Amino acid sequence: MTTGSGKYEQFLERCKRLAPIPTAVAHPCEASALEGALDAKRLGLIMPILVGPATRIAAVAKEAGLDLSGEVIVDVPHSHAAADKAVELVRSGKAELLMKGSLHTDELMSSVVAREGGLRTGRRVSHVFIMDVPTYHKVIIVTDAAINIAPNLEDKVDICQNAIDLARTMGLERPKVAILSAVETVTSKIPSTIDAAALCKMADRGQITGGILDGPLAFDNAVSKEAASTKGIQSEVAGDPDILLVPDLEAGNILAKQLSFLANADSAGLVLGARVPIILTSRADSVRSRIASCAVAMLVAHRRRQAA
Repeated sequence: MTTGSGKYEQFLERCKRLAPIPTAVAHPCEASALEGALDAKRLGLIMPILVGPATRIAAVAKEAGLDLSGEVIVDVPHSHAAADKAVELVRSGKAELLMKGSLHTDELMSSVVAREGGLRTGRRVSHVFIMDVPTYHKVIIVTDAAINIAPNLEDKVDICQNAIDLARTMGLERPKVAILSAVETVTSKIPSTIDAAALCKMADRGQITGGILDGPLAFDNAVSKEAASTKGIQSEVAGDPDILLVPDLEAGNILAKQLSFLANADSAGLVLGARVPIILTSRADSVRSRIASCAVAMLVAHRRRQAA
C-alpha cells in the first residue's frame, strides 16, 4: 500500500465539517468491501445501508472481526437483487449515494442504466479515476478508463463535462482539461486529434462549460511545461492539467494502471452522470483510495443538496 502525498487528505479535512451521507452499499459480501463501508462510516463520510444476503454479510463480518451492531442491513437473496434494491433506495430518496460492494461492476451498472427503474439522466454515464500521483503537484482526474469503450465526439462532450463538474465540486474554479492523443497536431490519420480540436471549439461556443480545454496534446506535452515549450506549444493547460481526457478506454485504463503500478499512485474511483455519484472500489484498492472515493462522493452529494 502506498502512503500517498497528502493530497487526498485535503478532501478529508473539508469533509469533517459536513454531515455523513446515507449510502446504499450493494452486496458488501467480501471483507474489503464491507470494511471499506464501515471505515467510511467511522470517519463520518457515509451512513451505510448494507444491501445483500444478511447471513452472508454477517458471516463475512465475523470472519473479518468487524462489528455490525447498529448497522442497517437490507436482506436480499443475491447480488442482482442487491443491485436493484440499492438503486431503488436511491430512487426513493432513502440513500443519496450508491457504493459498489463485491459484485461485478457490469452487474451494478446494468441496474443503474436500466430504462425502467434505473438512475439515468440526460448525461452519458462515465467513470473518473481521481489520482494522487506522488510525482505530480496536485490530484489529477483521468477519464474515461472504465465504462465507455470507444466514445464518439458526443460521448466525449458528456465525459468531459462530467469531469469538469466534479473538479469544480472539488474546489477548482476553472479546471484545466488536457485532451490526450499521440501527437499535438490535428491530423485525419489520428481521429482522436480531430475530436480534441472539436471539443476545444465546442468549449469556445459554450457547448462545454466551466473548464479550460486544450488538445490534442501528447502525454508529455500535457503534463510537462518543458516538453510543451520544446515543441513550441503555448498553452494554459500544458504542464498543469487537472483532468486528462483520454481517447478511449484502452488508453485510459493503461494510463491509470501505469500511474498506479509504476508511479505508486493511489486512485479513487467514481461513476458520474447518473442521478447520484456511484462509488466504485475494487479489492486491489488501498484503504486510502477507498476512503478518498467516499470523501469525493460526499462532497458531490452535499453540493447537490445546496443546489436543490
